[in-house]
Amino acid sequence: MEYEELWHRLTHIYDAGEAKAIVRWVLDVRFDMSWTDILCGKVTELSAHDQTELEKIMQRLEKGEPVQYIIGVADFFGRQFHVEPGVLIPRPETEELCRWILASDKHGLTRTVRESPHQSDTKDRKSSLQSDNEVRVSPSQSDAHILDIGTGSGCIAITLALELPDSKVTAWDISDDALRIAAGNAKSLGANVTFKHRDVLDSSLFTLHSSLPKWDLIVSNPPYICEKEKSAMECNVLEHEPHLALFVPDDDPLLFYRAIAQYAVVALKPQGSLFFEINPFYADDLNQMLRMMSYHDISIRQDQFGKSRFLKATKI
Repeated sequence: MEYEELWHRLTHIYDAGEAKAIVRWVLDVRFDMSWTDILCGKVTELSAHDQTELEKIMQRLEKGEPVQYIIGVADFFGRQFHVEPGVLIPRPETEELCRWILASDKHGLTRTVRESPHQSDTKDRKSSLQSDNEVRVSPSQSDAHILDIGTGSGCIAITLALELPDSKVTAWDISDDALRIAAGNAKSLGANVTFKHRDVLDSSLFTLHSSLPKWDLIVSNPPYICEKEKSAMECNVLEHEPHLALFVPDDDPLLFYRAIAQYAVVALKPQGSLFFEINPFYADDLNQMLRMMSYHDISIRQDQFGKSRFLKATKI
């Protein structure tokens, strides 16, 4: 099998650029091949065992199964996270949310903001990691308490814990599978994160808040896709990624945002920050809801595709 033949097999699902990136990533992560190796034709020199394994991977890719689930890892913020079908695959957009948090000087935290590669980059992943740009900011406060609600693979919580090493990071999820996977990622990446099984829709959280720490920052990438949006989704997402982490009812698209914001009203410290990844279709509705809940300094940012994707609000 040659590289050209491999990526052409995926063009019925992906455009040419993404098909090439996927095959290159498989060859890199699973078979330790650099872009130079691929250009030199090393794909045709794989052992019989590796050729068999590669063919099995290609057959699964041709059926639309996400490459991250097949390989078992996803790149996020310059690190590799273990992923399984029980958690969402970390997206480049969510990296942008982390960057916004890390670039914020609200709490004067120590920050290391790095440019990390995306799945579709044409550069070799290993050389990309070696060329990360770093921006360091001097600390004035180093003990911030951070909460990530709906942690999934743990990508947000672990990234913040590693980039803000003196902070105290806690992560919640309702899924036992997600908590298992996230805890495994924290251990393998050396991050100090406390994981807890919590349902943010459970009203008992409001009676518990007095016994919990007051948070300096709460962040969440909650389920925000309405059921009616399914028809516009890619099949490889719809058929393989967990619906529990994706969808909200059509008649209540702000369900999780409302619950998290209500909790944050009582659990954030004064002038504490609330960060969300959001559905662009409901950005204005969410903005209005938070204003009615007395949040201030609300700002919305666009993602790399020009869509309103992130929101920051401050508790009075």
